[in-house]
Amino acid sequence: MISKDYLSPWAKNVSPSPTLAVDAKAKALKAAGEDVCGFGAGEPDFDTPEFIKEACAQALTEGRTKYAPAAGIPDLRLALAEQYKDYGVLGEANPAQVVVSPGGKYSCYLAILATCGPGDEVIIPAPYWVSYPEMVKLAGAIPKVIFAGDDQDFKVTAAQIEEALTPATKLIILNSPSNPTGSLYGREETEEIIELACRKDLLIMSDEIYEYLLYDGSIHHRPASFSSEAADRVITVSGFSKTFSMTGWRLGTLVANPSISKAVASLQSQTTSNATTFSQYGALAALQNWSKAMGAVNEMLVHFDRRRMKLLDGLNAIAGCSCLRSQGAFYLFPSIAELGISSEDFSNQLLEKEKVAVVSGHAFGADGYVRLSYATSDEVIEEGLLRIEKFCDELK
Repeated sequence: MISKDYLSPWAKNVSPSPTLAVDAKAKALKAAGEDVCGFGAGEPDFDTPEFIKEACAQALTEGRTKYAPAAGIPDLRLALAEQYKDYGVLGEANPAQVVVSPGGKYSCYLAILATCGPGDEVIIPAPYWVSYPEMVKLAGAIPKVIFAGDDQDFKVTAAQIEEALTPATKLIILNSPSNPTGSLYGREETEEIIELACRKDLLIMSDEIYEYLLYDGSIHHRPASFSSEAADRVITVSGFSKTFSMTGWRLGTLVANPSISKAVASLQSQTTSNATTFSQYGALAALQNWSKAMGAVNEMLVHFDRRRMKLLDGLNAIAGCSCLRSQGAFYLFPSIAELGISSEDFSNQLLEKEKVAVVSGHAFGADGYVRLSYATSDEVIEEGLLRIEKFCDELK
């Protein structure tokens, strides 16, 4: 038996992903024959567009199975640089400012790891994506959480951020559209936060993984596109997972000023080497056939939008639940505070008694709420709402 404690402080202090844990538990119950209504998954329930899969298969056939440059294959980085130039994020199409990584999650981690270290503080608006605080801690930095409830549409203000600043503050994390709430920062709200970052000499990590999943005519504003100084301070993170239903392909992107992108590429070269080579050719096909790719996305959005409204109306019809109308992503984040039960107890008991899987708001820094993904079928939404209503009625 090993007598010493060999685990590092990082391994001891990091928490496993609660969203993945809920999804795994729901799948295990299904495998055991249980009839589970799963609202926990953070991935589209559609297949990757066929032409993207074909490009990947062709790359395999052609033997593109070897190491690639750490920052990504040149054609993909160039295509991304040209796209971000068109968006106003880059002044010129400079592939050196682009890094392709094994997933948007890893892009976020590398952005934090490349810029933050022991003693640095990172502002994290809550409700937050579950991995942000853990990534900050893994970098040896200190997460500083600022909360905005549904009375603020789950969006923190520049004034809130400024009040939380200390001389140790290094980075602000923004996620718009948001996981878990689906909220979207408007142009003026974003401008105020950028102005603050410039005035206080801070960096911003803008996680834009849901940038194309928008509803009701909403517009996504890229913080790095607002000015040349913003472009220098903002690290833009995105990827192909959510937009093109490519979660298992593990392809994330990062765009930053040259010194940060170079550091990110160096870190990646010493950790994962590169994102899977042949997967990158599938992503390249999406960029080279953009109208075709977005046609598939828009078709997916028709279904998401219908499900969004069905789930929203159903939740708001349940006594004790209240839910804001999301503007992006594929989540709703209803309040269950009136039911007099913690979000963890609510989600655990709901799964145990009614076989409905949701994620506790506690995981997102927001007790009193739960997250439901509508990246599931209409039938699951309809049956799940019936079971949730039954469960809530029994709590009274």
